[in-house]
This record gives sequence, C-alpha cells and structure tokens, in this order.
Amino acid sequence: MSWKSIHRWLGLVLGTLALVLGLTGTLLAVNPLQQAWQAPTGSNGLSVAGLVQRVERTIPGIEEMRHLPSGVVVVYSFDNDQARAVRVNPTDGTVLGPYQPSALPRWVKNLHRTLLLGDAGRWGAAATALAMLLLSASGLVLLLRRMGGWRHVTGRVRGSLAQRVHVVAGRIVLAILLLSSVTALYMSSTTLGMIALDAEPEPEVASIVSGQPDIPGAQIALLQQVTLGELRALNFPDASDPEDAWKLAMHQGEIWLDRYTGQALATQPASVAQRLYDWALLLHAGEGAWWSWTVLLALTGASIPLFWISGLLIWWRARLDRPRITHNSPLTQADMLIFVASESGSTWGFAQALHDALVRAGHRVHSAPLEQFATGPLARQIFVLAATYGEGQAPAHAGGALERIAALKAGAVPVTVLGFGDRQFPAYCAYAEEIDALLRKQGWPELLSLERVHQQSAQQFARWGEALAAVLGEPLALDYRPRLPATTALQLVSRQDYAGREDQPAVILRFIWPRQSAWDRLRGRGLARFAAGDLIAIVPPGSPVPRYYSLASGSADGFVEICVRHLAGGVCSTFLLGLQPGEQVQAFIRENPGFALPASRRPVLLIGAGTGVAPLAGFIRRNERRVPMHLWFGARDPARDYYFRPEIERWQGEGRVASVRTAFSRVPDGGGYVQDALRRDADRVRELVSRGALVRVCGSRPMARDVAETLNQILSALRLSVAQLKARGRYAEDVF
Repeated sequence: MSWKSIHRWLGLVLGTLALVLGLTGTLLAVNPLQQAWQAPTGSNGLSVAGLVQRVERTIPGIEEMRHLPSGVVVVYSFDNDQARAVRVNPTDGTVLGPYQPSALPRWVKNLHRTLLLGDAGRWGAAATALAMLLLSASGLVLLLRRMGGWRHVTGRVRGSLAQRVHVVAGRIVLAILLLSSVTALYMSSTTLGMIALDAEPEPEVASIVSGQPDIPGAQIALLQQVTLGELRALNFPDASDPEDAWKLAMHQGEIWLDRYTGQALATQPASVAQRLYDWALLLHAGEGAWWSWTVLLALTGASIPLFWISGLLIWWRARLDRPRITHNSPLTQADMLIFVASESGSTWGFAQALHDALVRAGHRVHSAPLEQFATGPLARQIFVLAATYGEGQAPAHAGGALERIAALKAGAVPVTVLGFGDRQFPAYCAYAEEIDALLRKQGWPELLSLERVHQQSAQQFARWGEALAAVLGEPLALDYRPRLPATTALQLVSRQDYAGREDQPAVILRFIWPRQSAWDRLRGRGLARFAAGDLIAIVPPGSPVPRYYSLASGSADGFVEICVRHLAGGVCSTFLLGLQPGEQVQAFIRENPGFALPASRRPVLLIGAGTGVAPLAGFIRRNERRVPMHLWFGARDPARDYYFRPEIERWQGEGRVASVRTAFSRVPDGGGYVQDALRRDADRVRELVSRGALVRVCGSRPMARDVAETLNQILSALRLSVAQLKARGRYAEDVF
C-alpha cells in the first residue's frame, strides 16, 4: 500500500477519533497554563527544609506536600479527622485557598485517555495514537514529495484553498504531531502494563526507635540541600506509627529518611522507563514545560479539525475526478493495451481520448493502471502514458510498476511511451524516461520513440496522435477534452492596445473577479489564489479547450492581468482582442510552481521577449522588498510592442527593478535581439550569476533556445551552464 493510500484511509476511517483526541488535547493543554498562572513565581530555588518549616507553622497534621508540574504547591493534611487539600505560597507558607482539580479537566482527561470506555477505551486511544503516528509519518512523506524535497519544503504552497490549508498546517505542526503521537504511544504502553515504570519493588524501611524525639524537618540536612524545583512530593511520617519515615520523591528517584536522625534509610533511583515517562508527559501534555510549548501543543490540537475538514474536501474532490473509462475490453480480448500512471488523475483524460479514438477505429481496447502492466494473447500494440511526480518519482499508485515490468519477459508487442510533465522541473518526464529505458533494455520493441507532453498540452498530444495515425496506417482523431475545473466569470475593466507585429495587434487586459466566501474557496470554488508567473486558462465561448496565458499579476494585486497577441485563426486570441470593458470571460487558474520566484534576497535576471514580458512585469510589480531585479527585454519596435513600458519606467524609478536593458530588432540601432543585449552585458551577467542570481526566461521556444545558448557561452568562463543552473533550481523557462 502506498503512503498516499495509508494517509487517505487512516484519515477517513479514524478521523473522528483523531478529532476527539485533538480537541480534548487542546483543552488539557490549556489547564496547565491556568494552573501556572495561579502559581507564585521565583520560588523554585527555595530549600525543601525551609518550606517544611513555613507550612508547619500554618497547617497542622500534614501528611503530604506535592509540587505540581505547573509550579503549584499543594499540602494534604488531617485537621480534626477532616481531610484537607490547600494551595500554599512557598515563600511564606500562607494558605492561598483550597485545592480541588476542576471537574471539567478530569472529564476531558478521561475522554482523552479512555474515550469514556474504561480499559477498552485505553486500547482504542492507543490504537488512535498509532494511527496518528502513521498519519503524521505518511503526511511528512507526501509533504516532501509535493514540495520537491527538503530543499523546497518551505516554498510557496499551491493548489485549492483546501490543499493549501492542509499543506501549510501540516508544515507548521507536523513535527509536533509526530512527537505527540510517539509520546502518547509510550504513555499508553505504560498504562496498559506493556512497560513497567518501577524497575524494582519499593524497599521495606523503618525508622529506628531510640527514645529520642523526631528531628524537625527544617533541620534535616538532605532536605536543606534539595530545592523546591527538584521536589515532586514529600510524605511526612505518621504520628501514630513510630517506625514510619520521611519519603522524599524527586525527579531523580526516591529517598526514605529516618524520622529521628534524618539519615537516609534507602534510596531508589528513578528507572529509565520512569524518566522517559516524565519526559513524555512534559512533551505530550505540557505539564511543567515552558508556557510557549504548552501554547504550541494547544494550537496543534486545535489544528486537527483543519486537517480533517480540508482532507475530507480533498478526498471528495479527487473522488469526483476519478477516471471512468468507457468501452473497456478485458485484457484477454483486447488488441490495443493502454497503461496509465497518473498522480492527480489528469493523465487519465488523455488515456480516455486515446482509448476512444482506437475504439472508433475498430479496435478492442483495454486500459488499466500501470502497476497492472501485462500483455494479452491478442495484443498488437501497448501504450504507456506516464506522468512524473515530484523530483522524478512515480505517481503513488505506480510505485511498484517498474519492478513488475522488470520481472516480465520481453515480448514481441511494441510498447510506446508517452510522458507528461513540466519543463520547469529538472526531472521533466523523468519517470517516463525511466520506464522507456527499462523497456528498451529488456528488449521490448517500440512503435514510436518516447515523446513528452509539457503541462498537459492538448496541441502536443494531438501532434503525437497524428504521428501515431501515420505509423498505424489508419485514421485516428484524438478528441482530447480536458477535465476543466470550475470556472469563474472575470469582468474586463480596462485594456491597453498595441499595434504589435504586422496584422498581429496585441492588448493588455485587466479583469476583476466577483467576491467569494472562504467556504467556497475551501471547497475549491471560485478563482484559486495565484501569483505572477502562474497561468490563467481562458475558455472561449463554444470551445471545450482552454487557452493558457501567463499572469502579469497576483491575487494580492486585486486584479487579473494578461498580455495577448492576436494569432491568425486563433479562437481565443480573436475572442480576447474583441473584448470590451464590462464584458466577461470564463477562466480558471493553473499553477506554474516551477517558474515562481522563491522568497530570497538573491539577484534575479528576468529575460523576456514580446508578450513574454508579462510574468516578468508581474514579478517586478510585487517586488516590494526591492530585491535586485534586472530586466532584459526584446521586441521589434518600441512604438508598437514595448509592452508595459510606462509601468516598467515607473517601477524603475521606485527601485522595484534595478536595471532595464532593451533590444528592438526592427528599428535602426535598436540593438538586435534580447540575446544580443545579454552579450553586451556579459561581464555583468557573469558577476550576477556568480553571486547566486536566479534566472527566469519567458517567450517563444526559439527565443528561449537562443537565450540558453548565449548564456552557456557567457557562463563558460565560470564553468557553469544553463543545465547546471536548472539542476540547482536557479533557472526556469516559461515558453510558448
């Protein structure tokens, strides 16, 4: 079972019990804070002997004195056959008031420890603690996968509000939840008798009766040496039993003292199990800990409802998006086999399109998850559609797929691999490449070489389908209709028109979105949170396929801004160029985490051409911390396509962008292309990169290729390359 499955099912099955333990744990963490607030401060350095002398002057018939972890000193006594328990001020021995534990914390503690079910409830609480440990451990694994390893664990969290709440809360309190689960398991094991706290039975001791009177407690040398901070409890000798002795309990162990001489009769050091229990109690319940730790424990317990609700919403959303392949033939009857590895389920949409196209062409098709990879007696072709997760890992469900493939004997049926990923990540389509390499090593033939699809591009998938139809020698129309998330209506509020290239005008469009409640955001409705560099998908009227545009703004700006160039025959660009203020579009957000800028003071090189300047302008717009950003921008004519020029000049005056270099290829002395501007600044580029600069490139694919070649030439003197910068997470592209 994968870590994701463990996390999901434990959360769903035991979520209610975890909710009860979390809420009761929060209430119990508050109780020590209340007691500590009532306890006098600055008395831990007082000697126990001095404390005995002070309380004996004010309280007769003392039987026991306890120093609670909260700092409260409680004295138990009998006065005229009436049992009493009072709180005392250790500095002068005065009575502060009666001591009676609150009934609410007692009831809450029983619910927390036994679920109000007695011994059976103790086992249930222990099982829930074990489940919480597994939930926390699996959550840590999934967190690291999602964020791309320890190096990026503090990075920006993307996704729906429910996903962000789940991840951010986990990132903050996961370590405390792990610690709380371990300590709860240890304490449960002692309560259930699985671990004995007392290594040895209590010794039998007796004071030696010699006819002399009791030595006053204030005169016992050992009590003079022990401070209140070390004391747990002190039992006074029974006046009616001449052989009874003092019993001093400290964190280090217990000592019995002769009532007549004050000499030690026996000692019993605390067992290792007892010391561990004391630490577990301190870390789990906060009793005796710094108030800040107790507050953290209370907040951790209070976070469990957030985990439960957000996790439930995430599970429900995934359930609704679960793939449902139609016309799926049994493996033994199919001539075309499709095996899929998908983390979020989106790759199944491509599999369904391929499946349906092959069925329409007269084939019997079997589609299944990759971990079920096999060949059938009638199989003529096998297709593997594989997404890459995190830093090159397999999707959770396909964790054992490579081992399964490796264990099979290579057959004569061709296997074609199609990878899905994001070029912003160094491990782009790495899992698909690993599958393809294994298949070729084993001797499986291929119909088509490995192809890769960037960011679920419908256009790239369609081109792959055309190549497949050509080699199969039969018509094959891949009608891929992406599973679109819920869209939000955006209203256009302003537009800036540019002449752009010949017959290709451009426009900067600014939209606003309707107000939405936190509950809608938590359920993934409404416009997701976004940042400059993310993508917005515009769904033109009458079209099932969205078009993606890089964002020049973030949620914090309060508007959506994009730069659009008209493409001849382009459905979406034609629609957007004709849009007027007050009109609306349907849109949703797609994250582009690999292109985002991390929170850092390192310099940033922003390199863009044409409408590719849009996300770079967004980075500059939000540069409120004045990180040194340097922009290289290329276009054709400053009078026709210098997008965001007024804003860029204003931002430079405000210090949001440290320098701006431009190159215009269609005007005299314009400086050529953006890569030419980089060459002119080669020394400066090398100096910035040597200081750890980040690089972001946005524009057409040929432009990005030329920029990479130019930077490789410039950085060769530093023995650096673009590939090395990408591997270190310092270089990212957003190309179209």
